[in-house]
Amino acid sequence: MTYILILGDYAYSSWSLRGWLLFEKFGIDRRQEYVSFGDDGTGWDAIDGYPPANTVPTLVTPEGAVVSDSLAIAEELATRHPNAGIWPADPLARATARTLAAEMHSGFGALRNDCPMNLRCAYTNYSPSADVQKDVARIETIWSHAFETFGGPWLCGPDFFAADVFFAPIAARFAGYGIGLSKDAQAYVDRHLSDDAFRRWRAMGLVKGPDLPWYAMDFDQGDWPGPRPLDAKPVEMGPSINDACPYSGKPVTDYLELGGKVYGFCNPFCRNKTIADPEAWPAFMTLVNGS
Repeated sequence: MTYILILGDYAYSSWSLRGWLLFEKFGIDRRQEYVSFGDDGTGWDAIDGYPPANTVPTLVTPEGAVVSDSLAIAEELATRHPNAGIWPADPLARATARTLAAEMHSGFGALRNDCPMNLRCAYTNYSPSADVQKDVARIETIWSHAFETFGGPWLCGPDFFAADVFFAPIAARFAGYGIGLSKDAQAYVDRHLSDDAFRRWRAMGLVKGPDLPWYAMDFDQGDWPGPRPLDAKPVEMGPSINDACPYSGKPVTDYLELGGKVYGFCNPFCRNKTIADPEAWPAFMTLVNGS
């Protein structure tokens, strides 16, 4: 048996992003199931099959334990995978990382309520309320303390830990709502936006699932402030450079063009997530660089 990780919409589910990063960044295998936030409720039967879970992310351990809280998932994985580096080994850094993650887990309600994560939008004229400004100021304070203590560029030093997992959706909110930050805080946000794992999650969010109107905000929109993707586009037919999908190894049926060459994938989602951000996918870029 293996872990089962149940996730919500990539574009909107900030807590699912945290759960996914805990596996993706620390190299832990899992089988994923997907829950749509759309009106049709597609996928919620995955939750129903693992009582008493009713939220995403939900982790089901090989023994059948149901863990439906992202901080509990982090601690459980750290216990089961002590060499994965989920928390720092240094006691000072580990204690700091835990308090950072816990404060994020339980706090910043104004920011989270006023600025729901939407990885498909970048707003240009959002004006934060006084309560949101207080949350932003507190986040900058605890980030600054961490950078001063451990030297950056991540919160607790040169390596990415669970504390960074918990603030990844906050970085997405700051970017998506154009919230002004100090130089160091903005550099930390930019580091998240440039991280390959974050880029993979956002690429999936751009192409899977419908636009959900209850996440839309009435603000002007601009370009996403993260790295600009390579210019890939779908094409109807091969022949392609490759006969097997770079992700699944299955025969190719769907195609994209990049740099004048055609590459194949086993289904539209594999192709479309790659078109959204080709450089985020190491297996694809290995194919590109070898062709």
